[in-house]
Amino acid sequence: MESIALLRALRAAQTAPPGTGWDVLVVDMPPAPDTVALLALPEQLRRYLRRLLPAERQAARALRPMLAQLAGVPMPAQRLYETAERWERELAAVQGVIESEATTVRLVVEPGPLADRALRTARAGLALHGCRVEAVIANRLLPTGTSDPWLAALSGQQQDALKELYEQWAPAVPVRELPHLGRDPRGVGDPRGAEPRPGEGGGADGVEGGDAQRAPAGLAALAGAVGAPGARPDRPAPDPWTVEDRLADDGVLLWRLPLPGADRDGLGLVRRGDELIVTVGPFHRVLPLPSALRRCTVSGAGLRDGWLQVRFTPDPDLWPKRL
Repeated sequence: MESIALLRALRAAQTAPPGTGWDVLVVDMPPAPDTVALLALPEQLRRYLRRLLPAERQAARALRPMLAQLAGVPMPAQRLYETAERWERELAAVQGVIESEATTVRLVVEPGPLADRALRTARAGLALHGCRVEAVIANRLLPTGTSDPWLAALSGQQQDALKELYEQWAPAVPVRELPHLGRDPRGVGDPRGAEPRPGEGGGADGVEGGDAQRAPAGLAALAGAVGAPGARPDRPAPDPWTVEDRLADDGVLLWRLPLPGADRDGLGLVRRGDELIVTVGPFHRVLPLPSALRRCTVSGAGLRDGWLQVRFTPDPDLWPKRL
């Protein structure tokens, strides 16, 4: 499977020794919905492994024959647990790459009527899984100022959609522009570059300058300067979920997550034991609750300015009583 092959490649990149010969690793990912699902796969597989073979079921070897007789069925072989432990380590390493501070996402889109909705959904799904969007690449832009009425109409439609991209993403997320070449790109050495709007400050490589300093098109243009040269994906990004204590004022704890691009119609929350299942459009994630919130009940939630806020009220039967 291509997804498993990609996960193995990320694992190989994570374990490669320094001086391997690369500074930045650029992965050409599938369409946004498939990308979100793929980036969520390591965490999901680890969760399935823990449910199928939880650690507490691993009894001491001396007791395994006795337990098998009592249960009336053979106990899982030790080799099965060893394989699960190996997969757990491998998947944890890949998840570490995905959630690293050094890992970012650059969305490539051809501006048009359908691009806005797709980008909003992808942005919310990536945020749900803690993936940071570093830039939006507006690709295949038609030339403006043409005398051809048919081409002018298409270009005007693109420019309207491009304006919406800037309004929704910039300045928090830079928007870069790539012109339509009139042909398919010819590899990473193609001389066209990703250009910012005038006054935005810098090309795709983050350096101000003229044509000579613009990054090449293709993967090189998309790569730009993602992290410092030689940076290693060995430090996790800060947890985007934050717990705000409002017990003194409102009697609640507030769990907050940035979900830019999400809307109320596509948002769903389900509390299941010590987990909260969050659904954003076609994407969902099972989140373990922090220990303090496990002793609370969900009393409400709201989405405002791109932030999901879940209110938790302490359960009197579980919350420590004040002396």
